[in-house]
Amino acid sequence: MSFFSKLHREWMSNPRADILAGVLVALALIPEAIGFSIIAGVDPSVGLYASFSIAVIIAFTGGRPGMISAATAAIAVLVVPLVRDHGLGYLFAASVLMGVFQIAAGFLRLDLLMQYVSRSVVTGFVNALAVLIFMAQLPHLMGVTWVTYAMIAAALAIIYLLPRLTTAVPSPLVAIIAMTAVSLYAGLDVATVGDMGKLPSALPFFQIPDVPFTLETLRIILPYSLTMAAVGLLESMMTAQIVDDMTDTASDKRRECKGQGIANIVTGFLGGMGGCAMIGQSVINVRSGGRTRLSTLVAGAFLLFLIVALGPLVARIPMPALVAVMIMVSIGTFHWQSFPNLRSHPWQSSVVMLATVLVVVWTHDLARGVLTGVVLSGLFFAGKVRALMNVTASLSADGATRTYRYAGQVFFASAGRFAAAIDFHEAVDTVVIDVSNAHFWDISAVDALHKTVAKLRRAGLAVEVVGLNDVSATLIGKHAADAAH
Repeated sequence: MSFFSKLHREWMSNPRADILAGVLVALALIPEAIGFSIIAGVDPSVGLYASFSIAVIIAFTGGRPGMISAATAAIAVLVVPLVRDHGLGYLFAASVLMGVFQIAAGFLRLDLLMQYVSRSVVTGFVNALAVLIFMAQLPHLMGVTWVTYAMIAAALAIIYLLPRLTTAVPSPLVAIIAMTAVSLYAGLDVATVGDMGKLPSALPFFQIPDVPFTLETLRIILPYSLTMAAVGLLESMMTAQIVDDMTDTASDKRRECKGQGIANIVTGFLGGMGGCAMIGQSVINVRSGGRTRLSTLVAGAFLLFLIVALGPLVARIPMPALVAVMIMVSIGTFHWQSFPNLRSHPWQSSVVMLATVLVVVWTHDLARGVLTGVVLSGLFFAGKVRALMNVTASLSADGATRTYRYAGQVFFASAGRFAAAIDFHEAVDTVVIDVSNAHFWDISAVDALHKTVAKLRRAGLAVEVVGLNDVSATLIGKHAADAAH
């Protein structure tokens, strides 16, 4: 593919829909960025500048066109102790170091770890995030007047009914504009964006983090940066996979790792907090027609334009309109087919999915939920593979030779059954271990064979091992001495 054809495909193949989707995403980013700043214990400008910077930079450096990255709750909750105990400068320094680790992860191809995340974990991650998005709207639904509920209902009606008439303009964007106009014209007493925090009125500028350049500073920020980098990459890789599925296109996850790192390094020097991909905003973008890098660029650039040039007007946007958009995102994100799948899918898959959902919702920590799902998937997989090994035994006509025939996979999960299948006290002269239909995978398998042969010989029996394939024989020849110690 030539440079110009690639440029057109990634930037200008869908300009009208990308621009409108980016405008909508920018509007939806404002209250979230402010909210995440409050969580982290910093001024709203820190989250807003971060969302602008990360979105704009990732549009050029990222590996998943159409995906939105910005300040996120997943990162905000991690830096609370750092900001509280050491101050804002250390947050910016930690964000820079976070980016360095993410670039290193790209070079080390850590994106390949996504291969070990099962479909059940991805489904659980999506469902949990949908629940969290909805739960985040509950504070805006409690202790409010009937006018708020009426505006949310009206906005939802526009969001779901307008597409039946026209899809020329994203219906969520129409809902926000309509509800803002009604609120301003009627002077309705509802919460607004301005009630969440003061919007900045100046452009961000380059600044070196105000921290001493010492090993002590590195000691303080290192654990935070490592955790931020890991959580940020995990959420970004999961979101990229989801957008891949939604758009039926592939993404370059190695490039995404490096792109996230570059974005966070620059953001740290612009007075912003670290961030990563946002599944909620990415879903808004994709469902509104955003497909290329242009939509991400517009989202970030228009966000800055909104808060700096149109701050007073943006501050008057009613929160019920944005709550309605996020409820739409929650409903659209949830994998509703999960409920009938509980009956039709294997019970192990359902347990993995439900465990992922429960842990994420309970802890509000996406990384813990995904880790739980991956561990359970691994355990269930090991159990399945373990069951694939079976043993049959036969006795020769003269009763002097017992033959054990192994078939299947011998590795750490099935190694224990290897020796358990043998009767070490049987009155025979020779034991034949036939592994013609078996494969040895690891040191545990080699150790199981060595100990079995040694135990039989100590019992005074002659032992023959037959049928080793070339790969298993090479593994045993290389590590048998280690197993003997």
